[in-house]
Amino acid sequence: MNSDNARQLLIVEDDATFARTLQRSFERRGYSVYVATTLDAALAQLATHTLTHAVVDLKLGGGDSGLACVKALHAHSSKIVIVVLTGYASIATAVEAIKLGACHYLAKPSNTDDIEAAFERALGDDSIEVTERTTSIKTLEWEYIHEVLAASDFNISEAARRLGMHRRTLARKLEKSRIK
Repeated sequence: MNSDNARQLLIVEDDATFARTLQRSFERRGYSVYVATTLDAALAQLATHTLTHAVVDLKLGGGDSGLACVKALHAHSSKIVIVVLTGYASIATAVEAIKLGACHYLAKPSNTDDIEAAFERALGDDSIEVTERTTSIKTLEWEYIHEVLAASDFNISEAARRLGMHRRTLARKLEKSRIK
């Protein structure tokens, strides 16, 4: 099953629902997909698979850094095409991710089309038009809620307190925004 030219993708993402969604979508596109939720799990995947592509979340559970994962993947093989995804985008982390071996850095929400396009543009394109990407209020709200959830170790009651809303209101918002 591991042919030399097969696309072998590692998804390093601690959000199980999002990882499962990406996994299914990339499998439909012909990739063999492996999922890891921590840096150690990603390193274990390197030992058993010849990876060609990787999607790495910037902030992983357990305090692991996606940047450390990018560095380890690139050190293992500079041929792995790595895309970093984050809900906490900043210029500093984008620059570091590229220095450490990522070919692209995408802000969440990004979908499979965005990621695959980033894989294909690994060599860069200087003719690309510079445009602003507008973000909806709902997206900004979801990103902020997710940031507060992560900061409160995904404790809904604590996150609701920090957000100044009732716990049931937060639970309803999370249910509506769930990735399926």
